[in-house]
Amino acid sequence: MNLAVIFAGGVGTRMRTKDKPKQFLSVCGKPIIVHTIELFQYHPYIDGIVVVCVEDWIPYMEELKFRFRLDKIGKIVPGGQTGQMSIYNGLKAAKEVYGVDDNIVLIHDGVRPLINEQVITDNIECVKKNGAAITSAPAKETFVLIDDNGNVGEIPSRDHSRIAKAPQSFYLKDILEAQEWSISNGNTSMIDSCTLMAAYGKKLALIDGPTENIKITTPDDFYMFRAIYDARENQQLE
Repeated sequence: MNLAVIFAGGVGTRMRTKDKPKQFLSVCGKPIIVHTIELFQYHPYIDGIVVVCVEDWIPYMEELKFRFRLDKIGKIVPGGQTGQMSIYNGLKAAKEVYGVDDNIVLIHDGVRPLINEQVITDNIECVKKNGAAITSAPAKETFVLIDDNGNVGEIPSRDHSRIAKAPQSFYLKDILEAQEWSISNGNTSMIDSCTLMAAYGKKLALIDGPTENIKITTPDDFYMFRAIYDARENQQLE
């Protein structure tokens, strides 16, 4: 089976929203998280979805599941104390609902709605071939690495620099094994799943995704998503 774990367990303090977490802000009549989930809901290769949600907002997420007919959602679970632990909650729920053997899981941000069907397909095929798939995009600007004192150190070549995005995809049994190893060693704040898997010694493979595959974290991101969505709706962009 091919599964998606979509995590939206944060409250989005950088977004400065008035009365709701950023994933529930509306764009063109739908909350951002619904735009994201629908990409997996309507993909022919995705068999099941687990959503990780802010605990107090689970009843509202259940309402959205019904209202928008998101019937591939098998379970909605509360987030954890960190992003890593939120993902772990979702992975455990995926194992509970769908089993673990040979299942592929695509781990995706609930506030990253600007992917497409091909990205999901490429993730699944890459995991089958390589055991992992990290959606990425070319670096459009130069990275500068600094030391603890803020001094410039290495400046990697832009030709060899990529931005890790999402989905980040693995065999469910492998990512659960890495999560449990990390937690048993007291590490519960890994920045993302590819960092975790690299620390665990797993070989990673990249697939290309769209440059506009942004995570909606700040008001600027929100306005960018709305502008891109409007332009696509008006058939100005592919």
